[in-house]
Amino acid sequence: MTDNKKELDEKHIRMTEAPIEKLVCTLAIPTIAMMMISALYGLADVYFVGLIGTDATAAVGVSFSLIILIQATGFFFGHGSGNYVSRQMGAQNWEAASAMAATGFLSSIITGGIIALCGLVFLEPLARFLGATETILPYAYDYLFYILLAAPWMASSFTLNNLLRFQGSAFYGMWGMISGAVLNVALAPLFIFTFNMGVSGAGLATMLSQFVIFCILLTCCSFKGNIRIDIKNFSPSFASYKQILRGGLPSLFRQGFAAIAVICVNHVAGWHGVEVIAAFAIVQRVSLFANSAMIGFGQGFQPVCGFNYGAKRYDRVKKGLWFCVKTSSAVLVILAGLGYYYAPQIIATFRDDPEVIRIGIVALRMQCVTFPLLGWVTLISMMLQTIGNAFKASLLALARQGLFLLPTLFTLAPLFGVLGIQLSQPIADVGAFLLAVPLGISALREMSQSKALDVQ
Repeated sequence: MTDNKKELDEKHIRMTEAPIEKLVCTLAIPTIAMMMISALYGLADVYFVGLIGTDATAAVGVSFSLIILIQATGFFFGHGSGNYVSRQMGAQNWEAASAMAATGFLSSIITGGIIALCGLVFLEPLARFLGATETILPYAYDYLFYILLAAPWMASSFTLNNLLRFQGSAFYGMWGMISGAVLNVALAPLFIFTFNMGVSGAGLATMLSQFVIFCILLTCCSFKGNIRIDIKNFSPSFASYKQILRGGLPSLFRQGFAAIAVICVNHVAGWHGVEVIAAFAIVQRVSLFANSAMIGFGQGFQPVCGFNYGAKRYDRVKKGLWFCVKTSSAVLVILAGLGYYYAPQIIATFRDDPEVIRIGIVALRMQCVTFPLLGWVTLISMMLQTIGNAFKASLLALARQGLFLLPTLFTLAPLFGVLGIQLSQPIADVGAFLLAVPLGISALREMSQSKALDVQ
């Protein structure tokens, strides 16, 4: 740690003194790239599998909730340990930061291994639980098999990525994600069509690509200026997991309820046929890809928020937040407009089925209407999580997919059929926004009061 202390001290100065707008943008560019590349995995699988048939497309959509669950594990340990690491680095407590980094990383591998073991033992019941019908089941079985094998290093890759990001080293994570995405896009058509593996080929390509990402990110953690992952620092204590729970629970709620929402949408869509499942599978992946740019921008703000909150520079935290809100909202308006106008072409790109296209166009356009609201919701949630306000952050993380989407879905779907499913997400987005407004304002007021007390 002594050899690395100079680089860590320099990073502390940069994170707490550099112009906030430039600093956020510098950190956001690689995180935006990472998030969009990560979302590209799903789009690539949907595109290539869509060339096989509607059932195959639906199978990838059904499997999407498991991928979100594995990501949730990685985000839970990555955000939980990363938030703590960034605050400790802001306070220049390097040993505490090193111990937490090792604990978060190894815990994510172990949990990913448990998910893989349980999933492989109960693979067919799992596929049915996720929403697979009789015609979808064979494709879902083949795809899920490889996704489960990849679970340990997929989960830990997300943990490593977030640990690097919270240290202000998102650039390294970007190259790891780019390498894996390029490999996945190259291998998927090779395995699916050249080797005639079908849906299994898409799963195998994803598994191998995720392993490459894992190896690259683990290597990047050893570079100077970063907290090195040392197994000897693994400290699975109650105090450590309390901190991980405090910082990671909102991410677990956010991602976990997103997985539950996908499962519920798949089951409700299944009442109306495989075409409806396939249509929503495409819309979910496209929405995730568009939303990833905004999430990446917010993730560029999080290490700035953590460092400066730990250094008690609350003025910089608030300045960074407002800069991110204004910038991301403007970008989201543009993306929503493009998505609304080009909805027919977007859906048709992934599946040339008239019924899938018809259903998908309406669902995508409805989500585009409320898309700009997500800037405030996501950024406030990220800020609350980073500053350690676990209750408010968890409540807001639950809001979009849990508190609002699920009740709306199960109320409107029986009344209006497919239209009810299409309406559920935009209505949930409005509800989440209305909740985020008072939560965000109260957090900003608390920081102002803390600043006044520090001055006294």
